[in-house]
Amino acid sequence: MATSDSPSRKGVLIERRSIDYIPDNERHGSPLSQFTLWISANLTVTCAVTGALTVVLGGDVFWSLVGLFIGQLIGGVVMALHGAQGPQIGLPQMILSRVQFGVYGAIIPLVLVCIMYIGFLTGGTVLTGQAVGQLLHVSTTNAILILGALVTMLALFGYKTIHAMGRVYSVVGGLTFVYLFVSLLHGHDVSTLLGTRHFTWPTFLFAVSLSASWQISYGPYVADYSRYLPKSTSPLVTFLAVGIGSVLGSQFAMTFGVLASAIAGAQFAGHEVTFMVGLGSAGAIAAVLYLAITLGKLIASTLCVYGSVMSVATITTALNGKQVIGRGARLVMILAVVVTYTGLALAANHSFLRTFTEFILFLLAFFTPWSAINLVDYYCVSREYVDIPALSDVNGRYGKWNIPGIAVYVIGVVVQIPFLSSEFYTGPLFNLLGGVDISWIVGIVIPGAIYYWVTRTHRVGHAERTIRVDSL
Repeated sequence: MATSDSPSRKGVLIERRSIDYIPDNERHGSPLSQFTLWISANLTVTCAVTGALTVVLGGDVFWSLVGLFIGQLIGGVVMALHGAQGPQIGLPQMILSRVQFGVYGAIIPLVLVCIMYIGFLTGGTVLTGQAVGQLLHVSTTNAILILGALVTMLALFGYKTIHAMGRVYSVVGGLTFVYLFVSLLHGHDVSTLLGTRHFTWPTFLFAVSLSASWQISYGPYVADYSRYLPKSTSPLVTFLAVGIGSVLGSQFAMTFGVLASAIAGAQFAGHEVTFMVGLGSAGAIAAVLYLAITLGKLIASTLCVYGSVMSVATITTALNGKQVIGRGARLVMILAVVVTYTGLALAANHSFLRTFTEFILFLLAFFTPWSAINLVDYYCVSREYVDIPALSDVNGRYGKWNIPGIAVYVIGVVVQIPFLSSEFYTGPLFNLLGGVDISWIVGIVIPGAIYYWVTRTHRVGHAERTIRVDSL
C-alpha cells in the first residue's frame, strides 16, 4: 500500500486511488459531505417501493411508520459505525475484512458482496430505465445503455464527483420528495390514515426488519466514501453525519411509499415511476420529476459500481500479491461490472426480477454476521488499531486464513437458517414465532458475542497501535 510523496492531488478530476491508503496530503472534505451523500443515496424510488411493502403485506400506516423508524435507527447505528472507520484507517471498507478473515479468507464475504451489488444494480436499472426512456423518448433498452455509460463515467471520476453529486441531489431530491408529498396528500385526510390502527407483531416486526436490513446492506461499502476525510475528523461526528443522513433520507422516502401504497393501492404498486411522475401532472413538471428520479437512482447505482470495484480490486490483489491497481485496471473492472448488470437488466423480465430480488434479500443473511464480526473486532478487540501494511502481506500478522474468524462467520450464517423466511427457504422457527423473521437479529448478536469471546484473551495477530504506510 505504498503511497506517493508527490504533492496533493486534491485538484485532480479523475481519482487515482483505489484500495490503497489515502495519505494525509490527499485528505479533504468534511462530515457535512457524508450527511448530504447518504441522504441523497436514500431519496430514491427504490427506497419508496421498499417502504410500501409494509402496507402491501398487511400493515397499517401508523405502525408501519413506527416500525420502519425503529428499524432505521437500529440499522443506521450499524452502518454508521462502519462509516466512522473510514477517516481513521484511510482505506475502503471490505479490505478491512482481511483483519478478521485473513488476506485470502476475506475473499469469502467479498464474493458474496459482489453478487449483492450486481443484484441491486440490475433491479434498480430496470426501474430507472423506464424513467429515462420516458424523459428522453427512447426505448427502455436504449435508456438502460445510456444509464450504463453515465454510471461508467461517474464511477471512473470517483470519490470527489460522487460527493459533488450527493451535495446537489440532497437539495434536488429533498425538494422533489417534498413536492411529491404535497401532491400525494392533497385532498386526503392523513389523520384518518394514521388513526386506523390494527397492531400485529408479525407486520410490525416485518417493518422493523425491512428498514434495518436496508441500512445494514450499506455496511460493506459505507467507509469507501468517508476514507478521504482528514484523520483528525472526530469518529463521533462522522458517525452522526453518516447515520443521520441515511436514516432521514430512507425514512422520508419510505414514508412516501407507505402513504402512496395506502392511498393509491394498485395504482402505485407495479407502476411506481409512472405514478410518482403523474403527481406532477404533465409538461415541464413531469419532465423535472423524471429527471430527479433518474438522478437519484444514478447516484445509488454509482455508489454500488464504485463499491463493487473496490471489492473486485481487493479480491484480485489478494490473489496476485499486488498492493494497488492502476487506472487502466480500475476502468476494466468498472466496465466489467457495468456490462454484467446491464446485460442482466436487458434480459430481465418481471418474473426474473422478483426471483432475483428475493435471492439478493436472502444473501443479506450472509452480511449481518460479517458486519457483527467486523464491528466487534474493530471497536472491542483491535480497539481501532490496524497494521495497514500487513493487510497486503500473506505472511504478515493477519496471514492467509484466519480460521477463528471464518469459523465464527460460518456459525453466524448457520444459526440464522431456522429463523429465515424467503422464497427460497423458510425455517421451522419462523412459523413458531408467529411468522416473524428475526434472523437478522440472530445474525448480529450471536456471531458478535462468539467472536468477542473467542478473541478476548487470544489477541495474537492484532496490532498494539495503528501502523500506517506513511509511518514506516
